[in-house]
Amino acid sequence: MFNKILIANRGEIACRVAATARRMAIRTVAVYSDADAHAKHVAACDESVHIGGNAPKDSYLRWERIIEAAQATGAQAIHPGYGFLSENEDFAQACAEAGLVFIGPPPSAIKDMGLKAESKQLMERAGVPLVPGYHGANQDTALLQAEADRIGYPVLIKASAGGGGKGMRAVDKAEDFLAALASCQREAKNSFGDEAVLIEKYVQRPRHIEIQVFGDTQGNYVYLFERDCSVQRRHQKVLEEAPAPGLSPEMRAQMGLAAVAAARAVKYVGAGTVEFIVEQREDGSMNFFFMEMNTRLQVEHPVTEAITGQDLVEWQLRVAAGEPLPWRRTS
Repeated sequence: MFNKILIANRGEIACRVAATARRMAIRTVAVYSDADAHAKHVAACDESVHIGGNAPKDSYLRWERIIEAAQATGAQAIHPGYGFLSENEDFAQACAEAGLVFIGPPPSAIKDMGLKAESKQLMERAGVPLVPGYHGANQDTALLQAEADRIGYPVLIKASAGGGGKGMRAVDKAEDFLAALASCQREAKNSFGDEAVLIEKYVQRPRHIEIQVFGDTQGNYVYLFERDCSVQRRHQKVLEEAPAPGLSPEMRAQMGLAAVAAARAVKYVGAGTVEFIVEQREDGSMNFFFMEMNTRLQVEHPVTEAITGQDLVEWQLRVAAGEPLPWRRTS
């Protein structure tokens, strides 16, 4: 196990990681901006290093400074928390090149799941259910219109590199498609620097259910049940329920095993969340489809901890140190 880790984040998540590390007798290093010199997360750690100015681009996003801080203090690993650098494959690779353990998935897994279109192509090969749609690289406007017509309206246009509802539009009829496509592409370019989109059948009575998964360096995988985050406002989660209400035991198991298949397909290590959209049909039946994978510890992880009695940050630390998963499930 590590003797010392650096926490490359601030606020609640930095305090959260520090609390588990303290319980495990692991020393912690905080990093802080000018504005956070007296912040709670600084006091929660054993040591602290100033890394720059108030703006995140001048501090918490300066990974070269964070790596220097880890090396200077003798930290063996870096926990990125969530947000900031937590899903940055270049940062994860830079940690490895500096001889530091990145407490998260390998850079290849972050890359594979980072773009919606490419990840869905990968999931299709792994046998994970997908919403009917087009996830190809060819972004010719006429082709995209033809694919939308083939899928059948309503369709959903989504920025391939997007998230949080940016670069996403529902289209009810063919004559509205081109205007919606242009709007999505502009927003995607401005928000993510990439105007590529994918097109999917618009599920009109959806539920949004995510599965907590874990993998270790020995190739073991487990799912820790689900969180129902269907109550949203402007595509942002408002409530999380666990276990998800109204799911049959068979569907819970099917979704869990599909989530494990997704993690296995990218050789995932550590904590991750596989998100599914669940279609509620008029006859009362349900079907589920892969949406995306969040390659980090989620803000919502305490919900899973509450129903399992497990400390997911402890799991992260043990897995990153090369230990096997604390326990496993096969169904």
